[in-house]
Amino acid sequence: MEGLAMRFIFALLLAAVAATATAQTAPSSSEIASYDGLFRAAHEGDTAAIRRLAANGADLNARDLRGRTPAHVAAFASQDAALRALAEAGADMNALEHQAYDVVTIAAVADDPELMSLAIELGNDPGLVTSPYDGTALIAAAHLGHVEVVRRLIAAGAPLDHVNNLHWTAVMEAVVLGDGGPDHQAVLDALLDARADRTLADREGLTPLQHAERRGYTEMAQRLRQDN
Repeated sequence: MEGLAMRFIFALLLAAVAATATAQTAPSSSEIASYDGLFRAAHEGDTAAIRRLAANGADLNARDLRGRTPAHVAAFASQDAALRALAEAGADMNALEHQAYDVVTIAAVADDPELMSLAIELGNDPGLVTSPYDGTALIAAAHLGHVEVVRRLIAAGAPLDHVNNLHWTAVMEAVVLGDGGPDHQAVLDALLDARADRTLADREGLTPLQHAERRGYTEMAQRLRQDN
């Protein structure tokens, strides 16, 4: 009975984490309608307005009711030029909104590699601890199977073996929260090719290989068995 209870709790945890991974709170239509100043300019990609408002002393790191800065708003709207204009005017590119997400992680979850790479170029640290799970953009992207995002984060020096507050790494999440399909296989390949640690276990002492075997993810299990 204890084993069944633990499996049930683990299943509930997986469902909760899977639901919240994509639960970043983008501005709602009502919030967008209420925006003015830099927030509106960021959402609309109005670089001329951003430069004008910045020159006139507007607060580049102002917060809306959910703790978003104009840079976060630009990221949610995938406004690359607006993000660049804000950064060039002096906006904090490492700011976290109320759920502890930065621009890089917002872009990683949205599978927006171009915006994410731009944010890194503009000074956003790809290794920031983000999200309610004390994770990283790399962990989030591995979970979601965003292959190109994962490759770019690895190339940018994102920490490969960060352990979040669930005691999971990017390798673990690619297996535990992945579907075993081609995208998550490619994510796992990218992580292992970069020398991510395949042996780090979860709180129950289970390794990524053991999880892959339990789920019947044959290709992943085979890759995890290979020597470095």
